Amino acid sequence: MTPHPVSDPFAPQFDWPLAFEAERTLREFIGAFLSRNPFARRLSARMRDETGTDFYEWVDHMTLAPEHSAGLAAVGLEEERVDAPAGTRVFHHPRAMMPRVLVREGGSAGGVPGVVALRPESLADFIGRHGIDAEIRGEFGSGFRRAMIVPDGGGGLEAVERLGCRSFVTRDRGPGFAARVVRARELWRMRRRDFADDAEGIAHALAIQERAVECVGADAACELFFSEERAYWEFRNAAARIQKRRQDGLGLGWANHDHHTFRCSRALFADVIGFFGRLGFQRRERYYAGAEAGWGAQIMEQPVTGIVVFADVDLLPGEVAVDFTTQRLPGAGRLGTVGLWCALHGDSFLQAGMHHLEARFDFPRLRDQLAGEGIGTMKPFSDFPFLRQAFTEGQRWPVDRSRAERILREGLISREQFDAFVNSGAIGSHLENLQRKGGYKGFNQKSVSAIIAATDPRRMLDPVHA
Repeated sequence: MTPHPVSDPFAPQFDWPLAFEAERTLREFIGAFLSRNPFARRLSARMRDETGTDFYEWVDHMTLAPEHSAGLAAVGLEEERVDAPAGTRVFHHPRAMMPRVLVREGGSAGGVPGVVALRPESLADFIGRHGIDAEIRGEFGSGFRRAMIVPDGGGGLEAVERLGCRSFVTRDRGPGFAARVVRARELWRMRRRDFADDAEGIAHALAIQERAVECVGADAACELFFSEERAYWEFRNAAARIQKRRQDGLGLGWANHDHHTFRCSRALFADVIGFFGRLGFQRRERYYAGAEAGWGAQIMEQPVTGIVVFADVDLLPGEVAVDFTTQRLPGAGRLGTVGLWCALHGDSFLQAGMHHLEARFDFPRLRDQLAGEGIGTMKPFSDFPFLRQAFTEGQRWPVDRSRAERILREGLISREQFDAFVNSGAIGSHLENLQRKGGYKGFNQKSVSAIIAATDPRRMLDPVHA
């Protein structure tokens, strides 16, 4: 039985399956490929030993012969209607996280995929880091670019790069599109985040969004936006910088991201959800733990890019009867964990940046490797066979005195808390170590409640808990 969110009258229910048999099947094919491709086998070992990641999590797709179609269907994979080369059928699992399979004549031999394609964040970085003489097929800015890394007969190890695209066909997006990609990226990178009035910050972001979408479309604009959000978060988190350096050592980047967590004030939550909606995000689970833990969240997924957002907000008991993603929430007269974090640091969408990025790793291996780099890990808050999660120890940020004075005047913190925040700062961000099995896409509300409580800035005033 898998965990699922509590009843919410405004959202469909999501009870994500555990697709262990499908994952086992795909892992066996990948294992067969690794056994005959020395470069891929060495790379897999380096991923494990140098980045704490699993080769499987970097696979975008593989190819198989038509004789395997029935077996794929038997474990839950279905045909996906997506642009692909002639004579190719694309199989995916509609409700689980796992690589896709391209079925075509000659796609495999003896149960060994003819092609396994990895997806780093940047093809140029991946090729350059490994010193490979490989030609990139597809112009910069194309939705789908590919390169043969290690040829093997008619196939081999490939790498692909995607920009707001799920297809498997490289197409030129027309004259000037590459320049528009650069422009959209610059727009996001130069976005102002700090305004005296947060409403001005929202208006500014919406104006930037309109220009970026006009440049490259919603899907590519989405991809570029989150690349910049990760960079901003990384700048403010030492664990992130260390792990990014490790992954960049293999030219991988953050393409193993699982979800991006934004902490939102009650006043801005509906605006942030609306912003994501304009980038093509669709609503998934909605969590409500008001009476239990004083928080709620909307999970959203962009179906083309696969990017997932977990947006947190303080909620009061009884607000399950309110569509808190579209109705602006009134002042609550108190601050929960999320609200206090925003009051001290600013909203994730504006001044603070993301609370954490969660990426997929080999859970115990990453924990031990980061310990060797001087980065500690908090106690796991999910520890299931299909879902393991833990934060690195938090990055402490200084607190702006004027922010602390405002919430002190409003009676939302004590004088002792004010002094501690101003003198010692407060925990700002984390990197999250996550491992999924069985392609499980969901989250566990009880576990999230536990970690939100554990990271309340008031609890972390004691250095023993920081």
